[in-house]
Amino acid sequence: QVQLVESGGGLVQPGGSLTLSCAPSRWTLGYYAVGWFRQAPGKEREGVSCISSTDGTTRYDDSVKDRFTISRDNEKNTVYLQMNSLKPEDTAVYYCAADLWGDCSTWPQASEFESWGQGTRVTVSS
Repeated sequence: QVQLVESGGGLVQPGGSLTLSCAPSRWTLGYYAVGWFRQAPGKEREGVSCISSTDGTTRYDDSVKDRFTISRDNEKNTVYLQMNSLKPEDTAVYYCAADLWGDCSTWPQASEFESWGQGTRVTVSS
């Protein structure tokens, strides 16, 4: 399994921006589809976005479409989640997860993702 490390979380005011990063401790992330998921206090985990391992296809939950952008930099072996126009309801622990040779066709089903990070907390509050 690939070990993943998320970073970039923090406290931000409503309307602000954050960029989350997801990088493996070893291995080449380019072979994997990477999904971002989040879990808010007292709520079920939900899918936020996904980027495929092959053609760069991206998918977004309707709640973040037009505000969040997922991207990957294979030279830096990192996947990013750029989050703009943040809302208090975006407050959650954000996790990245990897699916070897995945194409995000089954996202947001989390069961297809073999490896997960420990999460990074995002708090949107004034």
